Amino acid sequence: MRDIGTMVWKEGRDTIFPGGRLGNLSSLVFIALLGIVFPLIDRVGWLAISVQMVLLNVLFPFYYILVYIGDSFAGEHERHTLETLLASRISDRAILWGKVIPTVGYIWGMTVISSLLSMVVVNLAQGQWPWTFYTPLSGWLIVLVACMLVCLLAASGGILVSLHSATTRQAQQILLLGSLGLFIVLYLVFRALPSQWFQGLSGSQIFLIAMLVTFVLDAILLAITMASFRRSHLIAG
Repeated sequence: MRDIGTMVWKEGRDTIFPGGRLGNLSSLVFIALLGIVFPLIDRVGWLAISVQMVLLNVLFPFYYILVYIGDSFAGEHERHTLETLLASRISDRAILWGKVIPTVGYIWGMTVISSLLSMVVVNLAQGQWPWTFYTPLSGWLIVLVACMLVCLLAASGGILVSLHSATTRQAQQILLLGSLGLFIVLYLVFRALPSQWFQGLSGSQIFLIAMLVTFVLDAILLAITMASFRRSHLIAG
């Protein structure tokens, strides 16, 4: 746990402060889009947990992580800092979790901040009093949990790709194209399933099933990533 804490502090500092992988400017753009621009477009539907609100709060953080997570190990290799990291006494799992936790936590935290900001923005734009919160509240909380699962999926898959990529650019290209291919496959599978499977299911139930599938994919990807991360192989490479 001490090793993980050390890695989380190091990666979190590089992530949050200027010069890190994410940078303050891109973070402000993220919050501005998800907390101001998109809510003003959707207005009341945003607070009513519309389909647009759900998709944006899940997919926007997902692709935001993909843009930067490729730098996790491929970037260390390009900057010639990977050797120093691997030569430390920090355990393999601590290094791995030290890459996952700050990125997922930071982007998920920005999503939470954006959703709270969007509530204020929509209420001010509507000029109504008393202010209304997300309806239902449980739906908003479920969306945040789904966002966490999707962020973890992007981070674990991104680190797996970054481990086997020579450069950050190569990792980013693989991740973006791979995610597009994943969504196409999921769409085709969904279209191929018998329609009677979904009869009687509400939108909320389908969403919960999708969350369960994402949770299973998270577990599989994390297991593969932990099995693939071998300090001796990286040093030899």
